[in-house]
Amino acid sequence: MTGENTFDDLNLSTSLKNALHDMGIVHPTTIQERVFSEVMAGKDVVGIAQTGTGKTFAYLLPSLRQWKFSKGTAPQILIVVPTRELVTQVVEEVEKLTEYMNVVVRGVYGGTNIRTQKDLIFQGLDVLVATPGRLIDLSLDGVLKLKEIKKFIIDEVDEMLNLGFRHQLIQIFDLLPKRTQNLMFSATLSEDVEILIQDFFNNPQKVEAAPSGTPLEKIQQSKYFTPNFYTKINLIKLLMAQDETMQKVLVFAGNKKIADAVYETLQDDFEDKIGVIHSNKSQNKRFLSVNSFKDGTYQLLIATDVVARGIDVEGVSHVINFDLPNIPENYMHRIGRTGRADKEGIAISLISENEKENLEKVEALMKLEVPTKELPEDLEISTELAPIEIPREDIPELRIKIPVREDVGPAFHEKKEKNKKVNMKKRKAELMREKYKKPKTRGQKRKRK
Repeated sequence: MTGENTFDDLNLSTSLKNALHDMGIVHPTTIQERVFSEVMAGKDVVGIAQTGTGKTFAYLLPSLRQWKFSKGTAPQILIVVPTRELVTQVVEEVEKLTEYMNVVVRGVYGGTNIRTQKDLIFQGLDVLVATPGRLIDLSLDGVLKLKEIKKFIIDEVDEMLNLGFRHQLIQIFDLLPKRTQNLMFSATLSEDVEILIQDFFNNPQKVEAAPSGTPLEKIQQSKYFTPNFYTKINLIKLLMAQDETMQKVLVFAGNKKIADAVYETLQDDFEDKIGVIHSNKSQNKRFLSVNSFKDGTYQLLIATDVVARGIDVEGVSHVINFDLPNIPENYMHRIGRTGRADKEGIAISLISENEKENLEKVEALMKLEVPTKELPEDLEISTELAPIEIPREDIPELRIKIPVREDVGPAFHEKKEKNKKVNMKKRKAELMREKYKKPKTRGQKRKRK
């Protein structure tokens, strides 16, 4: 938030102001205030800000402010995001902001019936939110026309490049009209991001606000040094039993196997109040888990970094890092899921011996040492290793030479009686030779002189 400025100080339409008023949002965040004027001026913009700083409204507010009604059915605003969950989230935010506007927004992503999405696009729309692969499929199929795109927005571009979408992004740029205002939002300015900017942006204005690595002041961070998997599980159960404020807890695991293992180990204790979400889960299960966490049905949600960017849930009381990410910037994205909308948040990290190097990278990025807490006296310290902690021993490949049997001969067996019969049928030419002692021919006709 910047000073005492309100959204009334920005050049917003009455429709957008009314929508913000209904949501109870009064003050713009730093990134929202700084980006607004640059986008309104028609410049290409690169916004650098971490999760939880209001990036979505930063590009939606000026884009919707400049949107003009059209009788055409092709979209004017295109927003590309890395995950299906983020598609749904952005569509919901557009719907909230356009409550008093005649704007049609659609979201498309892979893993679901493309025919249904084709029908929606055929009906016409103004704003399209999409994942890269499905967007290209619909465009090349001919059902989606991109010739009317006025603004092209890429959200979470660093994560998109990490997931291997660089080729698809370049292909999308090639499909767009030449006169398109390009907006990009990222937590970091990596080398790959810089290359993309140089190749496709026209003298972009860089706007930086709370970049990744800047600790969020409203989040209270702490760490526990824990020896193994089961001790971490015991600590989570103990903390949640002793702290009544842990009503909406998001637990981040390093990969899908760890996420499933955490879920299965805690499931008996939390029964129908726990869910798990990662890229191997079906789309319906992913949406069900997020929605159940949003409405409070789930008290605990286990997630991986792949879908972390698509989880935007109000009122997350605690974020627990079951293990630290290999990429330190992802730590900032994780803890940014709490402490949102001017509320306080708590982030707890459970550190084992093999994660100390990752901890050093995170603290170096933030230029801050995360406070250490002593393990509770009544915590049960496990000495048992979980299956995922037991190192796998490489079994050497054994090549066994099969001995040659000398008591057997070639693969041969006696034919059955019915198969011993020989075809004695003679062709007509052969019968003629036997009868006339020579082949029967018609001879050649004589040519007339």
